[in-house]
Amino acid sequence: MAVVVKYVVERNGVERMTFTTKKEADAYDKMLDIAESLELMLEKVDVPLSEQQVESLALEIAKSKDDFMAVLKGAKDTTSKAPIKTKKAENLELVTDTEKKEA
Repeated sequence: MAVVVKYVVERNGVERMTFTTKKEADAYDKMLDIAESLELMLEKVDVPLSEQQVESLALEIAKSKDDFMAVLKGAKDTTSKAPIKTKKAENLELVTDTEKKEA
């Protein structure tokens, strides 16, 4: 019988994620703390956002905090692991592909 140690990140009585190392669990917990602080800030902005949008945006910013910090410090080019795609960009690609097929 094997003994397995698991680190569970819990928020408000809800299990959010399980990790095999304390370091990963602590990093995830810190990211959730940042997202929570960002939610409080985003609720005050003068842009109409739903509660779900505020929550999602805060979480995404927290996940990419290093890139956001670099931009806020004035960096022109950040090397993100994954490009950020917007729905507008996806729609543009679809239109472009459709136009090519029709031509």
